[in-house]
Amino acid sequence: MTDAFITIGSDGLSASIHPMGAELWSIRDADGRELMTDADPRWWTGHAPLLFPFVGRSRGDVYRFEGRDYPMAQHGFARRKGFALVERSGDAATFRLEADEETRAVYPFDFRLDMHFAAEGRTLRMTATVANRGVDDMPFSFGYHPAFAWPLPYGGTAEEHRVLFEKAEAAPIRKVGAEPGLIALEPVASPVEGDRLTPTHAMYEGDALIWDRLESRSLFWGVPGRTGLKIDFPDTPWLGLWQKPGAHYLCVEPWAGMADPVGFEGDVWAKQGIMRLAPGEERRFRMDVGITG
Repeated sequence: MTDAFITIGSDGLSASIHPMGAELWSIRDADGRELMTDADPRWWTGHAPLLFPFVGRSRGDVYRFEGRDYPMAQHGFARRKGFALVERSGDAATFRLEADEETRAVYPFDFRLDMHFAAEGRTLRMTATVANRGVDDMPFSFGYHPAFAWPLPYGGTAEEHRVLFEKAEAAPIRKVGAEPGLIALEPVASPVEGDRLTPTHAMYEGDALIWDRLESRSLFWGVPGRTGLKIDFPDTPWLGLWQKPGAHYLCVEPWAGMADPVGFEGDVWAKQGIMRLAPGEERRFRMDVGITG
């Protein structure tokens, strides 16, 4: 693994990725304006961790498989592992994480996770490919966690920024409950008016807002009528929005998986959102970030 940032680009944007966690640190437009978090340490120094092999927190920071408890940190271990750079060109790069002795101690499965980044015009396309290279079915979930600038550098105040969903989102949402990091059992009313969310810092004082009955697979982030970001996530059915209240970012987090609910006592196959990957199979998850206007 190299310790240097890998930068790719097109005529419309550039992106910088760190091999630790294959984490996207920066998206800049053609004029060099930064579209991601300033990573102010007063709030959160993350940029865009990958959530694997589980999204969210397991109750007690352990999960159960075949009668045995395994430790697992919130959002899994991929964000803390070095990825190998396996392919690179001027406009694309692919990073790879494979099972090793350290991962097998907490996740006894022979996996491979490839993370591909490609700059195409004014769009950054990201594709995660999870492969089961073992002989048994593999339980897993996957999620993205990128933090975008709030406000974006295209004029308008932070208060004028909106999340515009592809479709109306009237269904109740989920929030974190009494057990830290776990999902409350009762849903709450959606803060979305039609297809429009007006985010405020106060919304996130109780942690993330979580859509588990999501109609949309695309949204706009920015000031309506100005240049902003179109974010597409066709392969992930759930969505989290999160920030540390007062910070200069909004995390837009497409998820295929979720934290345990409060009081959960089941094994790994009963965890909400867990997918079953047969030996030799792969599953892909795409997220595109495009500059509009």
